[in-house]
Amino acid sequence: MAYQGSTKEEALNIIDLPRLRAAVQRDTEAGAFGYVDGGSSDEQVLHDNETAFRHYQLIPRMLQNISAPDLSTTLLDIPLSMPVIAAPIAAHGLMHENGERVTVRGVGAAGTIFSLSTYGNSRIADVAASSPDTSKFFQLYMSRDDEFNQYLLDEAVQNGYKAIILTADATLGGYREADIINNFAFPLPMENLAAFSNAAGSGEGLGISEIYARAKQDLALSDITKVKQMANGLPVFVKGIQDPDDALAAIAAGADGIWVSNHGGRELNGAPASIDTLAAVAKAVNHRVPVVFDSGIRRGEDVAKAIALGADVVALGRPMLWGLNQGGAAGVQSVYEHLAEELKIVMQLTGSHTVAELQHAKIIDAKF
Repeated sequence: MAYQGSTKEEALNIIDLPRLRAAVQRDTEAGAFGYVDGGSSDEQVLHDNETAFRHYQLIPRMLQNISAPDLSTTLLDIPLSMPVIAAPIAAHGLMHENGERVTVRGVGAAGTIFSLSTYGNSRIADVAASSPDTSKFFQLYMSRDDEFNQYLLDEAVQNGYKAIILTADATLGGYREADIINNFAFPLPMENLAAFSNAAGSGEGLGISEIYARAKQDLALSDITKVKQMANGLPVFVKGIQDPDDALAAIAAGADGIWVSNHGGRELNGAPASIDTLAAVAKAVNHRVPVVFDSGIRRGEDVAKAIALGADVVALGRPMLWGLNQGGAAGVQSVYEHLAEELKIVMQLTGSHTVAELQHAKIIDAKF
C-alpha cells in the first residue's frame, strides 16, 4: 500500500508547541514518526537539547517603557518578521502529502526563510515555484559525486535560492535505534536524487544509513570555498559547528555564516546540548559573520535565550513539521505565529524593544 501523508490544511489553535507532538504521533505511521522524532542511541542529547534551556535564566527588567516589542530583523539583508527561520529537514512528505511545497508556503506566510534539504521529497525548482516570494536557502549534503553537487547547486542558483547551508555534522548517520526497531526505509522518493540521472536511485526503499553512505565523508575546510565557487558565489553557512576553533577555522576558510547545531540530537550521542555550546562559539565569531542556532527550540523563551547567548537568529525543526502534519501550510504558519506571540511576551518582560536589544538581555547560567 502506498504511503499517505497528511492532507490537512487548517490554521491551528496552539496552546504550546510540545502538545502538537502527541497529535502527530497519533496520526502518523510508526516508522515515519520515529524517523522524524528520533535521535541517536539512547537519545540523551535529543532530550538534553530541550532540557538544557532550563538552566539558563533571563533576568526580568522593570520600567523599561515598552509595550510593543519589534520582532523584525534581517539575515544576509533579508528582512524577517521574527528571528526564527526554518531549519532544513529531510522528507517532509512523511508529514504531509505535498511535503516541502506546502511547508515553504507556510514559512513564507509567516514572513521568514525556508531551508530545503538535499533529501527533501520535493525538487529544488518545484519548491521555488510553489512560493516564489519566499526567501529560500538550500542545504547541501555534499556528495562524493561532484557532478551531482554541481547539479544541485546549479538548480539552487537558477531558482533564486539566497544561500547554501553546507552540512558538516552529518557525513554519516548516528546510531538511530528507532529506525532499527521500526525497520524504517523511506517510503517516498527524494526528488532531487531522482531527477539526477547519474544518482544511484531516488532513496526510496533505503534507510538513512544507506543514504548517508553516498555522502562525502572526508569533508574538509577546502570544501567551503569549493561550494562557494560551484554555487556562483552564493553565501555559505557551515552547519553543525559546536567548537569555537571550528568556527574560526570555517570563517578563515571562507564561511559566510556559522550554524550552531548538533543535528537535533541525531548524530553524536553523549555530546553537549546545542545551547550549551552557543555562547562560546558566538564569542569566538565576534560578529564577523551571522550565527544561526538550532536544536531544541520549543518555546518563545528558548528563542530569547538563544538570541541572548549570541545567536542572530534561530532555526526551527521538528515543531515546524508538527504544524505541517496537523494543518499543512496554515499549520506551519500557526506554529511560527505562536512562537512569535510567546517571544513578544518574553521581550517585553526582559525590557527588549528590539531583537538587537534582546541580544544584550541579561542571562545567567544557573547550572553551576
